[in-house]
Amino acid sequence: MDYEQILYSVEDSILTITLARPERLNAFTAQMCRELLDAFDRSDEDDSVRAVIVTGSGRAFCAGADLGAGAGTFDSVARGGKESIAEHRDGGGLVTLRIYDSKKPVIAAINGPAVGVGVTMTLPMDVRIASRAARMGFVFARRGIVPEAASSWFLPRVVGVSRAAEWVYTGRVFSAEEAQAGGLVSRVVAPEELLPTARGLAREIADNTSAMSVALTRQMLWKMLGADHPMEAHKIDSKVIHWMGRSVDAHEGVTAFLEKRPAKFKLKPTEMPDFYPWWKPRRWGRDGG
Repeated sequence: MDYEQILYSVEDSILTITLARPERLNAFTAQMCRELLDAFDRSDEDDSVRAVIVTGSGRAFCAGADLGAGAGTFDSVARGGKESIAEHRDGGGLVTLRIYDSKKPVIAAINGPAVGVGVTMTLPMDVRIASRAARMGFVFARRGIVPEAASSWFLPRVVGVSRAAEWVYTGRVFSAEEAQAGGLVSRVVAPEELLPTARGLAREIADNTSAMSVALTRQMLWKMLGADHPMEAHKIDSKVIHWMGRSVDAHEGVTAFLEKRPAKFKLKPTEMPDFYPWWKPRRWGRDGG
């Protein structure tokens, strides 16, 4: 796919996806949705990519849905949609569910305003780092709609239900510092330090870890959020440690440590174990679900 609304750049094993509609503050569109889905598919299929950074071009990260259609922006029927209410699938949700299934760690580098889908799309990303210039808002109630992009599942798990309720019920826009205090972002840095900080974290992952270990661990962390007992985690921990313990990467990791040298890992995330995926994902609207 040729991209028109995002930029896709791989350098030294780090993929940077840049939302690229600066004249519209990188507002989200159906086309951007399709391009992001393709970009994360492409990332998973490329073993040279070890980590993904998502950021925005210009002064915004993403100003939310493009409201250029006016009052009917959120009216899928008025926009010509043919799906029934049971068939309709929210575009932001397709993106967040795709990121949720990513084999690669994903870092949000929030460079400016991130509201609506501009902030909910970051929730399944593993780490969110914000510039001091960033502002965030779950503004849905102020637009007469509700939180989307599966954020009613993600947000309480990221920040807790009380903080989530305060932010979504009021719909107010808040500072990067408040986002950090509430656990939404892990770090707030000067604007000029944002991408170097994100790249530094991505570099640490790429240079020091097994790609397979990270890919499996990412799925273990996210998929276990819905488990109803730690026994479920114990079952999959046991299966994965058994499989990885016999692998060339585990042998290399221990040998490199004992020999006091950097490890040279070989396993590739495109060659996952035969029990992967151990859950049953339903990617609504993309593969017939």
